[in-house]
Amino acid sequence: MSKSDPAKERNKTIRWVVTVFLVTIAVSGFISLISDEIMSGSGIVTAFAILLIIVLIGIVFDIVGVAVTSAHEKPFHSMAARKVPGAQDAIRLLRNAERVSSICCDVVGDICGVVSGSASATIAAQVLARIECGWPQAVTLLMSAMVAGLTVGGKAVGKTIAMASATSIVHGVGRILFGLRHIPELFRKKKNKR
Repeated sequence: MSKSDPAKERNKTIRWVVTVFLVTIAVSGFISLISDEIMSGSGIVTAFAILLIIVLIGIVFDIVGVAVTSAHEKPFHSMAARKVPGAQDAIRLLRNAERVSSICCDVVGDICGVVSGSASATIAAQVLARIECGWPQAVTLLMSAMVAGLTVGGKAVGKTIAMASATSIVHGVGRILFGLRHIPELFRKKKNKR
């Protein structure tokens, strides 16, 4: 191993941390802006639906993050040899498990946590605008507690599912990535047929 390897690794890590930091700020700001805009102009039922979708996205990404760190590469090598769609993508995910898990659990999960918190505050404000309440903090506390319960409970169930079905979850994500990579080819084929 050369003397420059530790320095290269340190630089690589610093670049990764800075990238994650900047991406998190950009994505979190974008999602917060969109959710606030949609929720401020919608009714309570729509706002609740948006809140549940945000919580669900956080849970799904947490499941993927845990599955990637739990799955083994070996089954995907035999799938890749048989040219099963998504197997190569699954192998790439597993070889970058640390970063994939960081993006899914930390970046997306934390963004969803922050956004769902602000969404619950928006819903609480909408409820208080329509219903007179002697103790308005109770509505805010109830909303925060409900969001926390849904998030933590959902992630606890999700982790169990992720550990039990890691291979199939990683393969499913691999198939999605495979499909996304081949979308341009489908458009090219359609153009050539015309």
